[in-house]
Amino acid sequence: MTTSDKPTATGLAKVLMPVPDPNPDVFDREWPLRVGDIDRVGRLRLDAACRHIQDIGQDQLREMGHEETHPLWIVRRTMVDLIRPIEFQDMLRLRRWCSGTSNRWCEMRVRIDGRAGGLIESEAFWININRETQGPARIADDFMADLQRTTDVNRLRWKSYLTAGARESADEIRDFPIRVSDIDLFDHVNNSVYWKVVEEFLAPFPELLEAPLRVTIEHDAPVAFGDKLEILLHVYRPGSTDKFGEELSDRPVRTLTYVVGDEVKAVASIFPL
Repeated sequence: MTTSDKPTATGLAKVLMPVPDPNPDVFDREWPLRVGDIDRVGRLRLDAACRHIQDIGQDQLREMGHEETHPLWIVRRTMVDLIRPIEFQDMLRLRRWCSGTSNRWCEMRVRIDGRAGGLIESEAFWININRETQGPARIADDFMADLQRTTDVNRLRWKSYLTAGARESADEIRDFPIRVSDIDLFDHVNNSVYWKVVEEFLAPFPELLEAPLRVTIEHDAPVAFGDKLEILLHVYRPGSTDKFGEELSDRPVRTLTYVVGDEVKAVASIFPL
């Protein structure tokens, strides 16, 4: 079997596109890891990492000259691989590039390297939003041409990887209060806040943060200020996890279902790589 003949993992076990480096169309920036980004042991938190992922996206949009014509985007899914923790007083190198396109959305990869060897990989599914209709909008031809300089995937389709867990079978149900500082320009909870929930549920299991870990969040509906957000935890043991794909049947998988009443707002999965 040749390399091209080998089956490629898909869904939650997908292999992220490697950085096409050197490549002049990979957006490359550095900034220091600051006190507000770390946990009590000095590790770059996942919610802070995802805020950096948003920030470099805005910086790249401005640098490419498309900030005025394509100012509004929402994230449908973010997949983050914590390969090696990045720790306080390190310098972050962030590289961002497109790994897939369609006419209204794209997937963008961000690799975060720490000079001391820490590494976080990510891929996010972003939808271009029309300012007036608040619905998906076509990406302009010149912007599309810029995005496609780092990928040959031009018929990207949305496919959900996760399903919500039921309240009746949850291993734990926890309230997560929404604060006014969690609300963004769209008048709903910012993407990075969903990762604070992940940090809360990972806190009792520091061993999970020491080994390579993949966390994926898919967003179904926005959470607004005043909503009573609850998190449903489900823990699936090895051997019962083939529901997430054959590649994950040998390891535990945790899911977090974000609900307001009976409405599912988002679903996250957590498992070791």
